[in-house]
Amino acid sequence: MDISTRLQEERKRLGLTQEAVAAQLGATKRSVINWEGGAALPGAEVLARYAAAGADVLYILTGQRQGGASAPPPPRAVSEGDRILLDNFHAAPAQVQAGVKTALGAFAPGAGSARRGKQDKAA
Repeated sequence: MDISTRLQEERKRLGLTQEAVAAQLGATKRSVINWEGGAALPGAEVLARYAAAGADVLYILTGQRQGGASAPPPPRAVSEGDRILLDNFHAAPAQVQAGVKTALGAFAPGAGSARRGKQDKAA
């Protein structure tokens, strides 16, 4: 098995489309198609970004998984929508971030009973 085949295998293992990989790596879909088809190979910077997205770059390059067969799978890559949400959150002022955290905290498991407890104490 060659590098191009392992690139495609890693993309599929991560549950990503060629479009999603291209977006995460700052590349074009055509580049991903070329890499996976063996017409070209990604450079070191692209592979570093792919590793940050959860790909096992050691496996892509050598065919050997990081940490051997017993190593846990790398974290799943963040979707494009989630990445945009996180980028916007981090760009927001601290007060806005605090408000978002408070609002989302209301939806956390068990938050309803904790909120009711606070309301009961206040009454």
